[in-house]
Amino acid sequence: MAQQILCHQRTRLSYKDAFGYVVPVGETSLMAWVTDEGMIGTTGFDIEALANNGVPAAIVGVSEESTLENLDDLLDAEVKAINLPAIQRRIEIGMPGREALNRM
Repeated sequence: MAQQILCHQRTRLSYKDAFGYVVPVGETSLMAWVTDEGMIGTTGFDIEALANNGVPAAIVGVSEESTLENLDDLLDAEVKAINLPAIQRRIEIGMPGREALNRM
């Protein structure tokens, strides 16, 4: 059995830093980028539960020309679902993950 390792990464956005996390779970991994105000992530995160606490959140997914194999892929992936606090930040379905994260 291969050793599973939690991954943590940092990137600079337009006006703030974001922290990326990969959490291995069974045969898959949960991946997310988090700022001081919100997050984007793969399916598996409950963005409506985050909305109950006023946290803007978006789920990103693959499009025809992208895959989700690492944290950098999340920044290029397309926003597929958003919660109400994200809507209030002008985040829209279809925008790139990096643009959504910059608005959080």
